[in-house]
Amino acid sequence: MDDVGYGDYGSYGAPDVRTPHIDRLAREGVKFTDFYAAPTCTPTRAALITGRYQQRVALEYPIGSPPGGGRGLTANGRSLAQLLKNNGYATGLMGKWHLGYRPEQHPNAHGFDSFFGFLSGLVDYYHHTDQNGNGDLYENATPVQVEGYMTDLITERSMKFIEDHAGQPFFLEVAYNAAHWPFQVPDTPSRAPGNARFVQPHEDGTSTRADYVAMLERADQGVGRILDTLQKRGLSGNTLVIFTNDNGGEWLSRNAPLYHRKDTLWEGGIRVPLIMKWPERIAPGRTTPQVGIVMDLTATILAATNTPVPAGARLDGMDLLPLLDARTPLERTLFFRITATRQQRAVRQGDWKLLIDAGDVLLFNLRADIGERTEVAKEHPEIARRLRGLLTAWEQDVDAEGKGQAATN
Repeated sequence: MDDVGYGDYGSYGAPDVRTPHIDRLAREGVKFTDFYAAPTCTPTRAALITGRYQQRVALEYPIGSPPGGGRGLTANGRSLAQLLKNNGYATGLMGKWHLGYRPEQHPNAHGFDSFFGFLSGLVDYYHHTDQNGNGDLYENATPVQVEGYMTDLITERSMKFIEDHAGQPFFLEVAYNAAHWPFQVPDTPSRAPGNARFVQPHEDGTSTRADYVAMLERADQGVGRILDTLQKRGLSGNTLVIFTNDNGGEWLSRNAPLYHRKDTLWEGGIRVPLIMKWPERIAPGRTTPQVGIVMDLTATILAATNTPVPAGARLDGMDLLPLLDARTPLERTLFFRITATRQQRAVRQGDWKLLIDAGDVLLFNLRADIGERTEVAKEHPEIARRLRGLLTAWEQDVDAEGKGQAATN
């Protein structure tokens, strides 16, 4: 999902959204409470496709709509889809890409056999145009015109991909744009205002929480149709289904009990739901506090499919499946940074999180204070000092690599 809040699903506490199919995944699989993405969409997608911190490929902030320059993720033969394709998997992406517009940056160049969707960060749900009013709907590399609500089109193409490849191993990324703005509800065809601009809360006649809920519930219905397709083809038992978001929610979202929203390094911007279901491997109905990050999904998928990983891939993530059987969670050290729209840096190690917000150095114990309301640097300066050192070393590491990639991208 796209721009959906941590607390926007029934299984994560939403009181006003009906998400029975996503909640069914949680009942039939394992739900993570402490999983992280990047604070915005392009960085998270880059981390998933590469299995590495987005800073290593110089994609720390979102790519603009065309003509937004040539910035993007250039194929190098080591993407998630390419490695799976090399291992005999049919590969498909239905929905949002947002990793570049040049041919060498397209989904097909990264190993996706089939792509149906849009290249930019958002699209008019009915007219399939970007923020400049230009058509942004593709079948592989070919622009197409197809009638329909974008969420439903993504669902239908995902179902078709499963039907077409049910007799062979396959990998399918379903990248809904729901509930990203423009906040266009299903079954009410209209053009988004101002070429799909971001409608703000203070504007007259602005969008409502009810609009947002309707968008999200239609996407949940799509999840149900995809799960039913797997069931109908007898594939449910041995299919690993992963459900997550690309970042925290926007102003119409419910991020509770977290603080703040998308495009920040407060928990509301980076902590997201994660549900994994695999009946032949994962016991149902479990909740885990194991800390994870989006690059772990890359490593998990590659491990689950016994896909060879070349040394040059240098994954930053780790396979989550063995951790599900551990008696106690494995302590992780994870890093985050924004340097475009605002200046924030953060590191989480165990229960501790150091957040540098502009010039303020803040320390929180997330196990005791999930809402980041009680700052405790004065009680634990030694922890702040240690975490600051780790953050500095990480920045030096990723930036040394990212500077070289910036010219390529």
